Amino acid sequence: MAGKLCVPAMNVNDSVTKQKFDNLYCCRESILDGLKRTTDVMFGGKQVVVCGYGEVGKGCCAALKALGAIVYITEIDPICALQACMDGFRVVKLNEVIRQVDVVITCTGNKNVVTREHLDRMKNSCIVCNMGHSNTEIDVTSLRTPELTWERVRSQVDHVIWPDGKRVVLLAEGRLLNLSCSTVPTFVLSITATTQALALIELYNAPEGRYKQDVYLLPKKMDEYVASLHLPSFDAHLTELTDDQAKYLGLNKNGPFKPNYYR
Repeated sequence: MAGKLCVPAMNVNDSVTKQKFDNLYCCRESILDGLKRTTDVMFGGKQVVVCGYGEVGKGCCAALKALGAIVYITEIDPICALQACMDGFRVVKLNEVIRQVDVVITCTGNKNVVTREHLDRMKNSCIVCNMGHSNTEIDVTSLRTPELTWERVRSQVDHVIWPDGKRVVLLAEGRLLNLSCSTVPTFVLSITATTQALALIELYNAPEGRYKQDVYLLPKKMDEYVASLHLPSFDAHLTELTDDQAKYLGLNKNGPFKPNYYR
């Protein structure tokens, strides 16, 4: 393996019509669906810590806050942390709240966000789950030791039991909760699938030389086209710029309306 691409590739995951819709709105609905299906927990008054306030974290927090949960955020990025503060959430270090929270949700895309030390300090019946990257965020491997007992209580739900009888409720063995334990709204999947399809069509039909053996983001014009295809479902009617307004803004009146660096 030379570590080089043989063909051009599109990074659909970071496209606007993936990140700002699938990551945000899909997670806003599927976090509650997954937790309710697996634990039947009531969220009013529960203390929840959400690790990461990116698009996934924002969606999860919006849903939890709406049901009356007390939500804490952990963040490494000062911009995301400031957004969380302005949205009314307390930004804390995980160690500061780990003994008191009822639910821990990882949404960072990182690894070892919840370590064995954190798991040892959790209170009895704390629910632990992952909405972020693959199965790396919770150190599940550290729980597979002789002194801890695993009890499967229902599909995708394990009680990990400490020698003193404390139980931690681990969902989907640390894998993605929304893919393992909930249904995913088909409308959001349609947006993501359309983005993927257009990326493939663009690469296939592109004139030779337009794309080198590199990774590209979907052009903003195509992101906007994906969005426009889904607007009729809401009976939404776009306003059109006049020629004078388009000239004033320095835009083509048919788009793209956002610069390439817009995230």
